[in-house]
Amino acid sequence: MNSGILTLEQAILRFGREKRNGRRVVFTNGCFDLLHPGHIRGLEQARELGDALIVGLNSDASVRQLKGEGRPVLPERERAEILAALESVDAVVIFDELTPREVIARLLPDVLVKGGDWPDHQIVGREEVEAAGGRVVSLPVVPGYSTSDILRKIRKGAHASGAES
Repeated sequence: MNSGILTLEQAILRFGREKRNGRRVVFTNGCFDLLHPGHIRGLEQARELGDALIVGLNSDASVRQLKGEGRPVLPERERAEILAALESVDAVVIFDELTPREVIARLLPDVLVKGGDWPDHQIVGREEVEAAGGRVVSLPVVPGYSTSDILRKIRKGAHASGAES
């Protein structure tokens, strides 16, 4: 098991507010189904906002509920391993809920980061983070990258060649 993949309890013990010693903890979340350059750039920008980056990763069940049948393409353990291997990511916490509200409320990161495609009032965890003195940062979406678009291209190519999808 990758040491960067933690349970919520392990993440709280390692990165909890009382354990930080002045380190600034950043949190972001997502499905990260097929990792693309937009994901990488966003994670690198998020990490630059603090001393440690924790990524909340939607479990397979929650991705299926959010994105529909056929998703995720990669199982949660594989997605978590890939994320944990990135230099910008210090820890990955897999969560089953549709939103990371509980993870955020219990971790209380100093900085909560979401992509700019989320309107401010819809950023889950905003209230909890700001009430604890933290801040919420919206990063601009990197244009030209989308997991859904990549999957459409793959499926279109598979059908065009007569291959099974």
